[in-house]
Amino acid sequence: MFESLTDKLGSALRNLRGVGRLTEANMADALKEVRTALLAADVHFKVARDFIDRVQSACIGQDVLKSVTPGQQIVKIIHDELSALLGEGTTALSDHRPLRLMMVGLHGSGKTTSTAKLGRLLKKRGYSPLLVACDIYRPAAIDQLEILAAQEGLGFYADRHSRDVSAIGKAALDAAKAGNHDALLFDTAGRLQIDTDLIEEIKLLRTRIQPDEVLLVADGALGQEAVNVARAFHDAVSLTGLILTKLDGDARGGAALSIKAITGVPIKFAGTGEKTDAFEPFHPDRLASRILGMGDVVSLVERAQETIDQKEAERMAEKLRKADFDLDDFLAQMQQLKKMGPMQGLLKMIPGMSGVALPDNADKQMSRTEAIIQSMTRQERQKPQILNGSRRQRIANGAGVKIVEVNQLLKQFQQMQKMMRMMKGGGSRKMMRQMQQAMQANGGMGGAGAAGASGGLGGLGGGFLQ
Repeated sequence: MFESLTDKLGSALRNLRGVGRLTEANMADALKEVRTALLAADVHFKVARDFIDRVQSACIGQDVLKSVTPGQQIVKIIHDELSALLGEGTTALSDHRPLRLMMVGLHGSGKTTSTAKLGRLLKKRGYSPLLVACDIYRPAAIDQLEILAAQEGLGFYADRHSRDVSAIGKAALDAAKAGNHDALLFDTAGRLQIDTDLIEEIKLLRTRIQPDEVLLVADGALGQEAVNVARAFHDAVSLTGLILTKLDGDARGGAALSIKAITGVPIKFAGTGEKTDAFEPFHPDRLASRILGMGDVVSLVERAQETIDQKEAERMAEKLRKADFDLDDFLAQMQQLKKMGPMQGLLKMIPGMSGVALPDNADKQMSRTEAIIQSMTRQERQKPQILNGSRRQRIANGAGVKIVEVNQLLKQFQQMQKMMRMMKGGGSRKMMRQMQQAMQANGGMGGAGAAGASGGLGGLGGGFLQ
């Protein structure tokens, strides 16, 4: 979502290279570009203005440290101000048990899906969640929540005959007590726009169930409208937190930078995809790092710990150390890496890699690489040197690809094996040069090259994750 803002901020800050002291004069143009970048990203104009004023006051007159460049110093200042703008520190939920969470928001914001996602997250934290269907208007809303609850092994409560939402909420409290559920998530109805009926209904429900948290699910693609929606709901039911959805989209992302400053309500969670595992606690400092192209290693490691099989990673690390690496291992690493999410999203978490663009179909090509390896026999995976022309053609036919893609995959795998042997022999500098050459070569390749590049990342992933 923040690619455009990241690019524009990077361009603005590059102009400060080479100066020895940050002054009002040499910062004027750069900060003007930063302000333009924020406004172009749909950040509220008052928020953008105040942000620039704070950055300017923090920068002017500062001597540039000998160990850093002026650009690096101002990036640090902007990072700190971005973190403050988004809300410093982590924003945890109430620790009360039973925990009562009331989910509110407009129709289409992803409220029902976010309810299931949050329930899944709470289950991983040791809670026994109960999802309560309080949306009695939208067709199939109750069915959708029931299906999601079943998929994630969560409790579910609904009354398909009642039209009294506050009574449904009260009955759910009794059901939770009887079923030993210690977290209740109330999925309320939404509208295409805020109206009196909607507000009165959620006010009555709030009074009846006395929630510990009232969370607004806001569509991150709404821009300034998301800020207005948050303000209206906050005035009506006193929000305690926000969930921003669709942060994986291509919208400008200004809502995330404005909403906390305008409403004073902390962003607690972020939805980064459609699947129920694409949901994470919101960390302002980490998002600030991503926006500035600094990566987010902490989130990357946390995601790896959640998805990677530790024993498999240790086994792979040992094979890498011994330079004993075959196509079965290559496939296993790719499959482990795929569990962590889309490749482009992972690259953004690696410092210095946010500007590296994979082909749009990189994840699809990674699946094609997987299909090629799976079309081989076990012997062929362990001894790829036996793959002659007829075997390669059979593999290409089995995977539904052209034989040139099979050849390119095998060539890149041979390069990778060579790198592993060099690491074992201590030739790390030479290996790094060859890796750079290989990456440059992949950048100029088409479909099969993308598959190989994805596979190469899969191979490197095992070494990183162990």
